[in-house]
Amino acid sequence: MSDKMITLEILGEKKQYQKGTSFLSIAQEYQGLYPDDIVLVVYNHRLRELGKTVKNDGVLEFVTTADKTGRKTYRRSVTLLMQKAVCNLWDAQNIVVRVMYSIGQGYYCELWEKNESGQRRIAVDAEKIAALKSEMYRLVMADIEIEKRSINTDEATALFHELGMTDKEKLFRYRRSSRVNIYVLDHYKDYFYGFMVPSTGYLRYYDLLTYEDGFMLLFPGHNTREVEEFRPSVKLFSTLKHSREWGKMLEIDTIGALNDAIAAGRMQQIILTQEALFEERIGQLADTIVNSGDKKFIMVAGPSSSGKTTFSHRLSIQLAAKGMKPHPFPLDDYYIDRSLCPRDENGELDLECLEALDVELFNHDMNELLEGKRVDLPIFNFKTGKREYRDKIMQLGKDDVLVIEGIHGLNDKLSYSLPAESKYKIYISALTQLNIDEHNCLPTTDGRMLRRIVRDARTRGTSAKDTIAMWDSVRRGEERYIFPFQEAADVMFNSALIYELAVLKLYAEPLLFAIDRDSAEYLEAKRLLKFLDYFLPMPGDGISQNSIIREFIGGSCFNV
Repeated sequence: MSDKMITLEILGEKKQYQKGTSFLSIAQEYQGLYPDDIVLVVYNHRLRELGKTVKNDGVLEFVTTADKTGRKTYRRSVTLLMQKAVCNLWDAQNIVVRVMYSIGQGYYCELWEKNESGQRRIAVDAEKIAALKSEMYRLVMADIEIEKRSINTDEATALFHELGMTDKEKLFRYRRSSRVNIYVLDHYKDYFYGFMVPSTGYLRYYDLLTYEDGFMLLFPGHNTREVEEFRPSVKLFSTLKHSREWGKMLEIDTIGALNDAIAAGRMQQIILTQEALFEERIGQLADTIVNSGDKKFIMVAGPSSSGKTTFSHRLSIQLAAKGMKPHPFPLDDYYIDRSLCPRDENGELDLECLEALDVELFNHDMNELLEGKRVDLPIFNFKTGKREYRDKIMQLGKDDVLVIEGIHGLNDKLSYSLPAESKYKIYISALTQLNIDEHNCLPTTDGRMLRRIVRDARTRGTSAKDTIAMWDSVRRGEERYIFPFQEAADVMFNSALIYELAVLKLYAEPLLFAIDRDSAEYLEAKRLLKFLDYFLPMPGDGISQNSIIREFIGGSCFNV
């Protein structure tokens, strides 16, 4: 180690260290000040793993498992731990693990056996789970180093071909960077989208349990040192599985396969096929609603940037084609006056809580409509922050139906007085059916954030920096007011398009590159740019005007 001393600013104080001191040793010095484990650092505005060393003067901040980035690092590392345990137990039997979907605070995984004819899924029983838990625990207690290596991209492609990880082989075929970082855990090698903890000793909190055809790998939630209880999401799992089958039918289930299709010039056919499947599903949904015979309130809800507006228009068209008279109905018109709106813990207006809506008035008006009466409906003036009446008269006849779009549509507290048989509840979200590869789920949240970055820059003049800055607040609102009610929906609808991230790339990259290096949002922008770098770009010229993606990139035939 060099004798040269460097100065670091940590928690507002300056302290000297020898050049070459590891971030791990500094983190251990400060760990006692944090209730959660330190797993990364931010050094001069750059995210760094604890295995790296100090080279120059600068500012050092700690990232714990309570932080979003630290939480992802922890989950990524536990996934590597699980893979190593599977390899130790069943490599001789050619059994591998695939990480399929993110559900709640965990990953749904399956075991697959490789043979000469391909792969087949194998049953996961309590005995296998017990063996896997035991081996993971042994690796944690051994506190084995997780080593990072930088290798040539061509070398990485050859390595993963040799290891039979064909998804990664495809992924690196289109990588422009000349180097790739891989991780090694006791001779087991793999690539991951993001950083790792220094060693297995950090990975003390996880659990495994059998679920459906595979098993759940469970992680801590808000309490970083306690695994969150698993609550099965039957409808979500079914929707994810169905979307996965779509991808297989189109022969696109990973980013590498999508890039293959783009490079081969197959995308126009894929766009047309997926839009046809999309329209077929909306038509089937409209048939279900019509055949029920007594639905008057179609409640549509979902997280930010799910395409609720375009979906509502397309559903309305299908309902109209089947003889009904649908009416779009925004819940926003039932906001209470801004002067009466509740405020959150930071003193800001809480526009996402149920109390921001006039629930009593909404129920009164809906019951009046249900009885066939003429009702003068309110209109919320967003400029004045007050409710107004402008002779917006409505009366429901035999074939009329309201398509109500809003954040609380699935919450029965909103429509507490309406008969259950009069409501049909739809949960919509962009549940990306692609995976990065066999061991890396593609974060659904990232797809929605990119949608919003592109849309808000185009329609509201909002910078990518501002959209990223408010995203955590948006996510908190979703976790509080939307996700708890998703399983109460009559149906879940996946609005993600298999090709959309390749299209969004062209619009999002310039917006993300505009974020200044010194801003707090730079690290997230850099992460998203790295993520988009996996995709070949795809122009949106051949996408129809009624496509959900048009709500975000522009050119929609609807008023969105």
